[in-house]
Amino acid sequence: MNTVTRLGGFALGLAAVFGAAYGMGRVVDPVTPSADNRHDTAAHGERDDSVDRIPGGLLVSEGGYTLEPVAAPAGEFAFRIGGPSGQPVTRFDVAHDKQMHLIVARRDLSGFRHVHPDLSPDGTWRVTSPLAGPGQWRAFADFTPTGGRPLTLGVDVAVPGALTERPLPAPATSTTVDGYTVTLAGAPEPGRTSPLTFTVTRAGRPVTDLEPYLGAYGHLVALRRGDLAYLHVHPDGTPGDGRTRPGPAVTFLAEVPSAGSYRLYLDFRHDGSVHTAEFTVVAGTTPAGADPTPGAPAPSGSADHGAPGHGHN
Repeated sequence: MNTVTRLGGFALGLAAVFGAAYGMGRVVDPVTPSADNRHDTAAHGERDDSVDRIPGGLLVSEGGYTLEPVAAPAGEFAFRIGGPSGQPVTRFDVAHDKQMHLIVARRDLSGFRHVHPDLSPDGTWRVTSPLAGPGQWRAFADFTPTGGRPLTLGVDVAVPGALTERPLPAPATSTTVDGYTVTLAGAPEPGRTSPLTFTVTRAGRPVTDLEPYLGAYGHLVALRRGDLAYLHVHPDGTPGDGRTRPGPAVTFLAEVPSAGSYRLYLDFRHDGSVHTAEFTVVAGTTPAGADPTPGAPAPSGSADHGAPGHGHN
């Protein structure tokens, strides 16, 4: 049942304690940490048991780096990455065509946005606020500090106002967005690398001229329902490698950290515009009697593309 929440006052909540996030995940969906999966390029069925890290986005601080929101004018979102020295980091490697990827989503997994802030000389990242509408939001900074390893840090942000929470749409293998139909083949398997293939058509015709976006023909983010553990993967192949075609199919090699419900956000570019297709998927099995996707199902073949705050930059 939809509930209306009044958020009083603007506040930033830092999720500095993983135990709280981990506990929240267990309340809704099973959570079992497994190998790091934020930039998975392993072959199908492989698993690297040499690394056993917390899933991306659950921590505000990791490896000496900290996501630090800073005060900003109305309509702007700003933050820094504090480094091991205690000073803001000012040098970042380019990953997927950008030095910084900022992804935000409301806690009910609506309102997804993926934007790219600008870096000031003092280490402050600034962007027009992607938090379009009231609610409890999670902001993810996905970056690689020069000389360090790729990291995804997360922080909670509250935007005041009346909010009608959106139920998680039911699992589906097809959705439509901006006149495109996107179908999904494959299913994620906890702890294993699984192929997920998205096929794009328009007006019943395969789209065979997808345009590169962030160095690939597609960009996929997955968020785990409950604690919003973050999974960020890219396709099997890159434009210009001599074997990867520009559609209609884009395949990703993805590994989810646990059984449970996930929301997938597929970005693809065509005719000069970026579009996002959204899917709900269930990985593994859930406890007897548990409902992995509570709430009213979404209409068949529809996506939550009209949710406030959906877009790119």
